[in-house]
Amino acid sequence: MDATRIDDYLRRLGAEQPAWPTVDALRELHLRHLETVPFENLSLHLGEEIVLEEKRLLDKVVEARRGGFCYELNGAFGALLAALGYDVQLLAARVYGDGGRPGIPYDHLALRVRTVDGGDRLADVGFGAHFHLPLAFGERGGQEDPGGVFRIAEAGPDAAGVRGGHDRVRAADLDVSRNGRPVYRLEVRPRALADFTAGAWWHSTSPASHFTRSLVCSRITDDGGRITLAGRRLTVTAPDGTRREREAGTDEEVLALYRERFGITLDEVPAVRGSGRSG
Repeated sequence: MDATRIDDYLRRLGAEQPAWPTVDALRELHLRHLETVPFENLSLHLGEEIVLEEKRLLDKVVEARRGGFCYELNGAFGALLAALGYDVQLLAARVYGDGGRPGIPYDHLALRVRTVDGGDRLADVGFGAHFHLPLAFGERGGQEDPGGVFRIAEAGPDAAGVRGGHDRVRAADLDVSRNGRPVYRLEVRPRALADFTAGAWWHSTSPASHFTRSLVCSRITDDGGRITLAGRRLTVTAPDGTRREREAGTDEEVLALYRERFGITLDEVPAVRGSGRSG
């Protein structure tokens, strides 16, 4: 990533280039990313290819001013952090489903980021509703965050009822939980961006993936709440958890919401594949 692309990325985030790769600078960049770059799966329903290459990710997030899902957002953010002097490792995770079992291998991409003054942090700008600020990677107690109370703990079979086979727990696996409920099982072995290609393909094509069955565009608001456009339903969640919802009636209104609330300019309203209807 050259100096011009770094400047463009930081300008999108509304952030200054940090003098040093510190914890405080990471916290600011992480929060600004969540506030300005939406978590969205629109490409899947617009017929746009997901390519896990650094240039393609930066073209989408920085030049096209779009968002993405975990592989894209954390892939791009990791490239920015590395260019700013942070030591960044890509980590694979398996997201816990409703039944309490981890999902597919390479289900999720998260970041382990080493700073010059505060050790390692778990960063994740690609999960939707999650922690707002990076977590201390080595801390095993509860970590309070505007998004809830998070905990990183050594994984064990009793944490999710995992039993044998390919779900066998590795000694280094970690469970990340929010408010006492497991979110994902994290491997600590560093990975390359290309390792996540199969996971991105599965989430982009499989009928079993929730990404292929729904539309979502979401970001944190300046007050610490959240705004989400799911199909045609706009939900604004206040920091105290109260919600206001309304339905967008016309395609023009949907496109205006994408543009005005998320900074995304589209030529057409995305439609869930096979739905036969916009939004």
